[in-house]
Amino acid sequence: MINIDDFIEGFSELFPDRINLQPWNLTNDLIGLLERLILQLDANYHIDNHIAIHRTAVIEGGAVIKSPAIIGENCFVGANAYFREGVYLDKSVKVGAGCEIKSSIICSGTAIAHFNYIGNSIIGRYVNFEAGSIAANHYNERVSKKISVLYQSQIVETNVEKFGSLVGDNSRIGANAVLSPGTILEKNSIVKRLELIEQIKGE
Repeated sequence: MINIDDFIEGFSELFPDRINLQPWNLTNDLIGLLERLILQLDANYHIDNHIAIHRTAVIEGGAVIKSPAIIGENCFVGANAYFREGVYLDKSVKVGAGCEIKSSIICSGTAIAHFNYIGNSIIGRYVNFEAGSIAANHYNERVSKKISVLYQSQIVETNVEKFGSLVGDNSRIGANAVLSPGTILEKNSIVKRLELIEQIKGE
């Protein structure tokens, strides 16, 4: 069992009724989870059609936010960003222009620079993704599409075909780096520019 709190401080306080879910189950259940969370939000959020945007958040022109989504306090979403299939931004998250975020949780203080893709992922606090970096969520090139993860030197089968990354607090992802599906990064990890992270080789 992967304890997300080992990677992201206080994560279970954000989703207390989902602390027993594995990361890939959490991202796959995110649409229903966000729809329920939206019902509990206070008047500091503007809520319309299962999209909740905190009144202190800034959303630039051309951004497309599909329901459900929660955009937290003091967040910034750049021009032409595209959110779909369940997106949760905690406090003070910055998402740059032209980014696509799908079925993902991004925790407080994290910055996602312009032209990034984050799919089916859980990103910790104060993480920085430089421009053009990708958290891939699907094995297009492999015969077997099921995703496995490497955790504590053991291979864990997720039995899902869509899961991106679990990235620990204070990690740094360099420009144009690629995190392969099923990447697990400990706190304070550094991924170099143009680096490919592929923790489990496959066919």
